[in-house]
Amino acid sequence: MKVLIVDDEAPARDRLRQLIEDNPDHSVIGEARNGQEAIEAVDSHAPDVVLLDIRMPGLSGIEAAHHLNGMENPPAVIFTTAYDEYAIDAFDANAVGYVLKPVRRARLEKALKHASRLSSQAIGEIAAAPGMAEQRTHLCARSHGELKLIPVNEVSRLHADQKYVRVHHDGGEHLIDESLKALEQEFADVFVRIHRGALVAVSRIDSLHRNDDGQTEVKMRDHNDPEALVISRRHLSDVKKRLKGE
Repeated sequence: MKVLIVDDEAPARDRLRQLIEDNPDHSVIGEARNGQEAIEAVDSHAPDVVLLDIRMPGLSGIEAAHHLNGMENPPAVIFTTAYDEYAIDAFDANAVGYVLKPVRRARLEKALKHASRLSSQAIGEIAAAPGMAEQRTHLCARSHGELKLIPVNEVSRLHADQKYVRVHHDGGEHLIDESLKALEQEFADVFVRIHRGALVAVSRIDSLHRNDDGQTEVKMRDHNDPEALVISRRHLSDVKKRLKGE
């Protein structure tokens, strides 16, 4: 199997490489130091298995796994973790591959032998464990054949666009293959729904005003898009509450 090693600590990567290369049935096709590099490496090299550290600066292993799992041909993911046995038992109960640090040869071989793709539900259950962040910090889009990570704090609004969602952000616009409803649930503290097909970042709202037709529109900070952002009557009350911090 082709294996990608992802860990922010060089000694940990060296240890895993040594263990893997001792087995002629496996080969290391690359290394990454964080979640973003992991996603880019998977897109470029299509490994069979990713050994993924859970806690890394920037894009965590959990968030990277979310994005990897959404790929057309996702790799198998085996988490590497320094969690205690209680947490490991919980991971195992959810049929999640893991190896406990410091990594032992026998445990790694067993995990590789039984490597299986993680479901979105399984990753979500791990993310819900104590101390793990459930909310992503980035959205992942494909642009011109490449994957692009969009920081959530740079997103101004999200629009339903047929079966996709159009992300309007500081760097432009991109389509992502996710549902608006799921994004609303995950980022309930960041965005507010203004009508059936759109969410806007609360922090980016400058003011509300009435247009010539008597409809209430959102005026966004640094918003140069000519498209009018009309708030439906159904959602107007909620938008006003969010602006008041309620």
